[in-house]
Amino acid sequence: MKDSFILSRAGRLLFPLLLLLSLLVLYRGHNLPGGGFIGGLLAAASFLLVGLGDGMAEARRRVRIPPAVLMGVGLGVAVISGLFGMLGGAPFLTGLWLPSFSLPLLGTIHLGTPLLFDVGVYLTVIGFVLHTVFSLADFGWAEQDEEEPG
Repeated sequence: MKDSFILSRAGRLLFPLLLLLSLLVLYRGHNLPGGGFIGGLLAAASFLLVGLGDGMAEARRRVRIPPAVLMGVGLGVAVISGLFGMLGGAPFLTGLWLPSFSLPLLGTIHLGTPLLFDVGVYLTVIGFVLHTVFSLADFGWAEQDEEEPG
C-alpha cells in the first residue's frame, strides 16, 4: 500500500482533520452521543491512514508516545477521575462538575470528572488500537504483498 500516491496525499491531508474531529467527539460525548471510545477510534484511524499511505514507520513517528504508555496513562486518568468523588465521601466514579462558563464561538463549556474519565478512555483506546496494529505490522501481516494465484 505504500506506493499509493492518492492514499499518501489523503492521509497527509486528513490526518489533522481526523484528529480535530476526534477531539470534538471526545468533548461532546459527556453530554451527547460520542465520547472517549469513538473519539479514540477516530484518532487511531488518523494515524493508521498515514500508516497505510506512507508506511507504519511514519505513523509511529507521528504518534511520538509509545502506544503501551498511552494505554497506561489512559487507565490511570480514568481511575483518577473516579477517585475525586470518593475524596468527598461519594461513591467511586461519582460525577463532579466545575461551574460552567462561556467562550466566544464555542458557547457554554462544561468541565467535570465525566470528561476526565472520557479522556482516559480516549487515550486507552488510541494506545490499544495502535499497539495492536503496529504489532501486526511488525509480525509482517500489514506489509505482505498480494500474490496472484498461479
